[in-house]
Amino acid sequence: MSTDRREFLKRTGQGAAALALAGAAQARAANEKFVVGLIGPGGMGTNHLQLLAANKQLQLAYICEVDEQRLATAVSTAEKLSGTAPKAVKDMRQVFDDKSVDAVWIATPDHWHGPATILACDAGKHVYVEKPCAHNIREGRLMIEAARRNKRVVQVGTQSRSTPHVQQAMERLRNGAIGDVLVSKAWNSQKRGSIGHAKPTGPPSTLDYDLWTGPAPKVPYQSNLLPGIWRWWYDFGCGDMGNDGVHDIDIACWGLGVDTHPTSVAALGGKYFFDDDQQFPDTQYVVFEYAGDGQVGSKRQLIFEQRIWSPYIQEGYENGNAFYGKEGMLILGKRGGFRIFGPRNKLIEEVSAGSPDLAAHHQNFLDCVRSGAQPNADIAINHRSSALCHLGNIATRIGGAVQFDPQHEQIVGNATAEKLVKRNYRDGHWAVPKGV
Repeated sequence: MSTDRREFLKRTGQGAAALALAGAAQARAANEKFVVGLIGPGGMGTNHLQLLAANKQLQLAYICEVDEQRLATAVSTAEKLSGTAPKAVKDMRQVFDDKSVDAVWIATPDHWHGPATILACDAGKHVYVEKPCAHNIREGRLMIEAARRNKRVVQVGTQSRSTPHVQQAMERLRNGAIGDVLVSKAWNSQKRGSIGHAKPTGPPSTLDYDLWTGPAPKVPYQSNLLPGIWRWWYDFGCGDMGNDGVHDIDIACWGLGVDTHPTSVAALGGKYFFDDDQQFPDTQYVVFEYAGDGQVGSKRQLIFEQRIWSPYIQEGYENGNAFYGKEGMLILGKRGGFRIFGPRNKLIEEVSAGSPDLAAHHQNFLDCVRSGAQPNADIAINHRSSALCHLGNIATRIGGAVQFDPQHEQIVGNATAEKLVKRNYRDGHWAVPKGV
């Protein structure tokens, strides 16, 4: 393993890196509670809600949700778990305006991740934001800038970064268990359901659809848009590559040891199975190349496969990773452990258990808010992983290959693809980030 790669992996492997965010944490007594808010308590937000309300280190002061029924259910759940009912609001600005709030959890649809995080950081809040960190590449960069200028800790919800068996597998790679890793692979293979076809209708009376849409283009409501189905629409989500795929892609980046964006992306795919309204592909094969200095031994390759109509596991895991080194191979599942093979497919080591540890990821975030250290899934780390999802979707959408300038974060030589590095916004909306 090269010295440069080994040093990089040491710096970025397991959480709480030595990089301090000066001024990010205020001195606190060990028993002093953090005051927090949850924005978006449905879907994955339900898991956050249960942990936050039961955590004795925290005072869950706010729950923000644009649907009245979902909001009432979330407040009731929090009160049962903590004994205290948090304030119920539907406009996130009410949470940001309260100076007593130390941190917020953002589990909104993807199109709100970037704008809400930037607003929160500018209001002095630390942020735990769900994956993918942003709806597009440009917003991811603006989130990094907001975190750094405000000296805030921003953790992204790729909880495998705080999961013991995944950390153990990455440690094996760092220590050269399979030699230099030249290629990594991530796959997303599972059976999704059809979202069907629908026509625009009026939104439910309990939903503030204008607030839900936020800075995204205002499009008519239809029944196969909410809840959760937004992730299959260009204006609001990032497809399943940015939904489930980003977890495995993030691990693929981690184990490959890359600390920059790729230079080339090639993709094929589309809708092979579902005849419905979803806009993103159900089938994808994407290859990313990291050119390095262009010499033999410097290049790296990352592969992503997706079949969200296929209920069949591969390499023993429904969603997983493979790492191919000069001296062996490591196969990993977020759920289930990992196996290391040496020459002639000799099984060297097997860890047969493990699953994503959300509570540990929460705790890592809180520890870093207290200390000012870099969290395990810092915004800059996840920006690279999320950018792969965006680039993969762009290349699939145009049906070919794109060249990417990692330094300037721009697609070059393809005007159609270049426009998709950003997105369109609703004119004059209060949440449109500056600099987009």
